[in-house]
Formats: sequence, structure tokens, C-alpha cells
Amino acid sequence: MKRMIDYIGYDRIRRAVSQFWKYCLVGTSGFLVNMLVFWLMISGTGAHYWIAGTVSFSVAVTNNFILNRHWTFGRADGAIFSQARRFLIISISSWALNMAMLRLLIEEAHMNQYLAQIFAISMVTGLNFLGNKLWSFRQPTA
Repeated sequence: MKRMIDYIGYDRIRRAVSQFWKYCLVGTSGFLVNMLVFWLMISGTGAHYWIAGTVSFSVAVTNNFILNRHWTFGRADGAIFSQARRFLIISISSWALNMAMLRLLIEEAHMNQYLAQIFAISMVTGLNFLGNKLWSFRQPTA
């Protein structure tokens, strides 16, 4: 284990762990935004879960991009449109997986739509972090 830490570098590991925790906090804010908008869409307008899931995703992904760009990865100096494009590709991929899981959980497993949304979001979080750390907000190589 010590060799692995020496090989990767303690500072690099510490930075990745810090970024992951920040990412989780941003994700928590995005999750709360997502669930609030999802609930408002369903209870306030009677929207179908597909529409509610899409709108809530759009609002949450905007929140998450801004917070991750400035706080988690500290890459506000990078090319915003390039970062946003990559972030959106990762997010849309995660959204598609989330929506497929949501459909299966609600329509096939007959799970409560709110619990299904919580479960689906939690399942895509790790993939989202890796994609954004390694691609969307990657550090320039020296």
C-alpha cells in the first residue's frame, strides 16, 4: 500500500479525496435541487415522471456545473464552453442511465417514484465523478 501511495503521490491522493468530498457535497445540493423540482413538477403540475425527471435534471445539472467548475475542481480558468460541453456529455449519459433505471424501477418493480429517483441518482454518482474528474475538468498535464 505504501508503494502505491508513493507511486501515485500523497498530495495527488489527498487532492482527489478532497475533490470527491466536494463533489459529493455539490451532488447533494444537485440532488436536493433535482428532488425539489421533480416534486414540484409532479405535485404542482401533475407532470409525468419522464417530464419531471428531465426538467429536474436540467436544473440540477446547471447547478452542479457551476459549483463543480468553481469549487470542486477549481477550473474556472479553463475554457468554459469546452468544459460545459464535456460536462453535458457526461451528464446526459448519466441522465439516460438514470431514466432507464427510473423506468424499470417504477414500471417493472412498482417502486415509489420518489424512492426510485433517489436510488437511480445514487447509482450514477460514481460514474459521474470519474467522468468529470478525468475528462470535463481534467488538470492540464505538465
